[in-house]
Amino acid sequence: MGKDTFFRKKKTIRFRSKIIEITKPLIMGILNLTPDSFYDGGKYKSETEIVSRVKKLINEGAAIIDVGAVSTRPGANIVSEEEEKNRLKPVLSILHREFPDTWFSVDTVRSGIAKMAVEEFGFYMINDISAGNSDKNMFAEVANLNVPYLIMHIQGTPANMQKNPAYSNVTQEILYFFSSRLNYLKQIGVNDILIDPGFGFGKTLTHNYTLLKELRTFDILELPVVVGISRKSMIFKLLETTPEHALIGTTSVHTIALLNGADILRVHDVKQAAEAIKIVNFYQNC
Repeated sequence: MGKDTFFRKKKTIRFRSKIIEITKPLIMGILNLTPDSFYDGGKYKSETEIVSRVKKLINEGAAIIDVGAVSTRPGANIVSEEEEKNRLKPVLSILHREFPDTWFSVDTVRSGIAKMAVEEFGFYMINDISAGNSDKNMFAEVANLNVPYLIMHIQGTPANMQKNPAYSNVTQEILYFFSSRLNYLKQIGVNDILIDPGFGFGKTLTHNYTLLKELRTFDILELPVVVGISRKSMIFKLLETTPEHALIGTTSVHTIALLNGADILRVHDVKQAAEAIKIVNFYQNC
């Protein structure tokens, strides 16, 4: 399927008077506050490190900064809501003070954390890897907060998702998963929705690359597609290396994702993602 299709994706993300236009692919930069993430866990502890990281993400071209305090790597331990709140709250206060005009997203599966980030610290978006499955109150809270909502597909939970993921047709099953949730979300008044196929979340290597190849299938939903593949095992295991040495592989896979219709790249390395976007954008418009 080519670049121009019958389907027309939503090209804006709106929070109250704030609007992001997706006239070309955007970058969501990762601010990871977990001590045990697969790649950059424990890197950003002090206020100086946090502020420096966010400035770097913005200066290199990130339109959105995604802030999370719970690791979702395979086999990750469960963290209590109190612990998640304790990790986030002082950092959100810093971000709210230092970067009042920056579009921040909170990466959480808990409605209470989402409510805190939006109402107390002015966050603009919620990124929920469980698509409402982890907290029965999340959908209602998103509707109440009236914020953009990023929903991701996951088979299982981070603790067990990679034990034996199985699908009869991975792309079609994920498409059905999204369709059922989107119908309900729209019924309760959630209109600004983004989707993430969930690379690495309950998928084998073959599942991941099948999704990458068939990414334009999700155009039928007419919503922005977010791709989070930065330094993941689908790259470093295939290349027989480590996350630390998977940047070139990540850029290669980002390029494929962009050619196949990705609207937003969620990344650790903004500069390299911005370069991939610039090249692909020029190539597609020659």
